[in-house]
Amino acid sequence: ELDNLEHQSSTLSQQIDQYQHSCSRMKEEQGKMRKEFDVLRRSIEANKRTLDTMMASRSNRLRRFGDQMPELLSGIEEARRKGQFKHTPRGPLGYLISLKDPELALAVEVCLKSLLRAFTCDNYEDEKVLKSIMAKVLRGPRPTIITSQFLPRVHDTRRRAVNHPDYPSVLQALDIEDPVVANCLIDHRGIECILLIKNRTEARRVMQGGTPPAHCTQAFSKDGDQIYPNRSYSADQSRANCLSGDVEEEIMHLQRELENQNAQEARFMQQKKKLDEDLKQNEGLLRRASMEQKRTNDKVTKLQLELTDLKNVEEPQSDDVRLLEEDLLEIVEKISSKRSEFEEAKAQMASLKDDYEKAEQECQQHKDRISTIVEEADSVKDELSKADQEVMKCKHHKKHYDEKRNAHLAGIKNLEAQLKRKEEEVEASVAKATQISPDRSEVSRTAKSLDSEINRLKVKISTQQEQQEDREEVVRQFHEALESYKNMSQQMKNLNSFIKCLDSVMIHRLQIYADLRQFLSARCKYYFNSMLAQRGYSGSMAFDHKNETLSISVQPGQGSKADLSDMRSLSGGERSFSTVCFVLSLWAITEAPFRCLDEFDVYMDMVNRRIS
Repeated sequence: ELDNLEHQSSTLSQQIDQYQHSCSRMKEEQGKMRKEFDVLRRSIEANKRTLDTMMASRSNRLRRFGDQMPELLSGIEEARRKGQFKHTPRGPLGYLISLKDPELALAVEVCLKSLLRAFTCDNYEDEKVLKSIMAKVLRGPRPTIITSQFLPRVHDTRRRAVNHPDYPSVLQALDIEDPVVANCLIDHRGIECILLIKNRTEARRVMQGGTPPAHCTQAFSKDGDQIYPNRSYSADQSRANCLSGDVEEEIMHLQRELENQNAQEARFMQQKKKLDEDLKQNEGLLRRASMEQKRTNDKVTKLQLELTDLKNVEEPQSDDVRLLEEDLLEIVEKISSKRSEFEEAKAQMASLKDDYEKAEQECQQHKDRISTIVEEADSVKDELSKADQEVMKCKHHKKHYDEKRNAHLAGIKNLEAQLKRKEEEVEASVAKATQISPDRSEVSRTAKSLDSEINRLKVKISTQQEQQEDREEVVRQFHEALESYKNMSQQMKNLNSFIKCLDSVMIHRLQIYADLRQFLSARCKYYFNSMLAQRGYSGSMAFDHKNETLSISVQPGQGSKADLSDMRSLSGGERSFSTVCFVLSLWAITEAPFRCLDEFDVYMDMVNRRIS
């Protein structure tokens, strides 16, 4: 009995170890599942917030950058009207840029990150005003404010920018109308040095396969992977939230993803519930096994004490030794049989233990395979999600083009109906015209001009019919008007001939006038030089008829020995004498321009005064 109890205690110890190991493993799985569940819940909450933002951005794209962003821009505009800003802040920067290729939205969004919601100010006073507006309007985290002087032109980045023949830089992939926004992104993110390569394998080959392109610091794939020359990082998000073009498609994708996540959450809850039940069951088995082991150990201790007491007690001499020997042999046989049974049970237990260890190893291998399959399934899910996105995008495009096709078909039917009506109208009009004139005449005028002429004639006929004057009176007025028209035409011809004659006469007069002006100028120069020569002076007069200017130069003394000088360099007497000569030379070609010249000889010496 003692051996059985000890064997039972050993078996219970093994069971307790197994239960404890199983409980520990389940608790680890429970902790791991709890972490995964927390990650899933955070992802669901983030997707719900993103979905709410997308739903709100249907009518206002600004809400993609924050729920209070429209109110913030309204506050900035109000402050600008009040003159509180020296230069109006720009932002959010992501709202002021647009993509040339929509497929690069995720890459650009991962590249710019928080700069999409950032604002930029020209000076610190404007920054203080903007911070006060943000404190009034925004709740929660505030956008970054970048303070830098506003410049009217975009930085010249030709010397330091990457220029790849096949792949654009972030600066080349964006349409930025405001140079302040472009300069801010260049200064704080270096977008002129970042390449955008759609295929991640090609991006790694370009950046890590050898020498990277000149001036290139990093590259981004269309999936948001960030690749450096010596390392790379995966994106934290799977799609663009702020720069995506098709809002409806993003909303549908988010709704599908939320449905998948809710289903995954339900599966998590079921797995967690089953795991909790299994853990509770194992803990109950562990408690029962522990209690059973305790009871067994108590029995073993009690039997050991009784055995010790029996060993200490002297047995009385048996009268019948033969009976005792028979009992002893029987007991020895029982012990031998029990020992053999014990050895068999021990061997069986060792075999079962080996089987258990093998099963445990196989279980661990299966778990590793399951983990690997789960990881592969995650990648497959991502690819499936992308495929679903492409399918939905194609369905959306198909629906859009089907609608356009139906609209075009409806338009074609309407145009065919209109064409049929017009053909019937043309046939009716041709029939009427044939009744009036059997021969169809070809015209070069457009249909529009003919319609306007027909309408004009209809109005004229209607007006004439309303007036209903006498036919003879109308004919008489017509002949009078025709005669008046002929007279006026003849007068116009005569006037045109007279005007042509006047034009030729005026041209001849202008030519004669130019010749006369040239002769008078030469005569004036001759008289001026003759009068100066009486005193021994020499001079010149330069007429500029085009600019209506006259330049006079006089040189006292011998003309051949000195250069001509300007009038301002002469003395008072010389200037007075030259002025008298100029006035007299003008009298020779025109009427006296001066009625009176008083005290003209004030500065003259006696010789000049006598000659004058």
